[in-house]
Amino acid sequence: MCQYSAEDGFANDWHLVHLGSRAVGGAGLIITEATAVSPEGRISPGDLGIWSDEHIDQLKRITDFIHEQGAVAGIQLAHAGRKASRLAPWKGGTFLSEHEQGWKTVGPSALPFSKDDELPHALSPTGIENIIIDFHAATKRAVKAGFKVLEIHAAHGYLLHEFFSPLSNFRTDNYGGSFENRIRLLIEVVEGVRQAWPEEYPLFVRISSTDWVEGGWNVDDSVKLSRILKEKGVDVIDCSSGGNVPDAVIPTGPNYQVLFAEKIKKEADIITGAVGIITKPEQAEEILQKGQADFILLAREMLRDPYFPMHAAQILGDTIKWPEQYERAKRG
Repeated sequence: MCQYSAEDGFANDWHLVHLGSRAVGGAGLIITEATAVSPEGRISPGDLGIWSDEHIDQLKRITDFIHEQGAVAGIQLAHAGRKASRLAPWKGGTFLSEHEQGWKTVGPSALPFSKDDELPHALSPTGIENIIIDFHAATKRAVKAGFKVLEIHAAHGYLLHEFFSPLSNFRTDNYGGSFENRIRLLIEVVEGVRQAWPEEYPLFVRISSTDWVEGGWNVDDSVKLSRILKEKGVDVIDCSSGGNVPDAVIPTGPNYQVLFAEKIKKEADIITGAVGIITKPEQAEEILQKGQADFILLAREMLRDPYFPMHAAQILGDTIKWPEQYERAKRG
């Protein structure tokens, strides 16, 4: 989850301790927060970035530590699109204009996320090409930084989701209108990333499985998209939902998004990850045992408890390797 604690995109001691403690706590895979492929792609001025070679060393420090603990380091590459240039949540999360040290946002169309936002700039064909180039270049840097899993963030109303949802894409060119046109940018980003990402390393794509709005993107669209992504070399679909319009009515509750992972797994024949108010070890295990998903991806619960995997193993009666430094505490 975003920490809003970077400066000019650079990781620092907070990120090392935050991500490193999850590796110490027994997580098998630790994925960074949304890491911007360009300065304009940040959600806030405090977001991590990987648009410069100068960002690599600090990220490499983190991946080295994660791997030393026996976990795998993953990175989530992102562009926030029209939802960029905002204050951190604890500062209100409101839109930052250019004279407030924000920046001009971009999107598929000149349509703001909310009425209080400024109009984003509708990307030109050249602007779209630059987005693809930015993801490709960021992927090369991710390899140098030591990451072994890469996730493309195409969910929650950020740029790639904005393109494939009919609620935010009113274009009339090759990137708008039909389903095939609206998913085109995501497909071209995947193709560019796959060229730079080692074949033996997994490639995830996080999608919003539905917009939760009549006439918006829906789970059947997601199944269709996932089949195409699999053909393009994507290994895992991370199945989230919502985020593209502020007034969507989302029926949240435990496991409320698991059915998306289950449907996409079965109908698109692809590995899926389940997310969304999964807070108990028994709950996570049941999802796996029922075959509803292949991965359990935890966010808020891991903020509450960095050692959730250790505690889950004890509750479920499984064996997990503890750091040698902590062994004296393993048996209570």
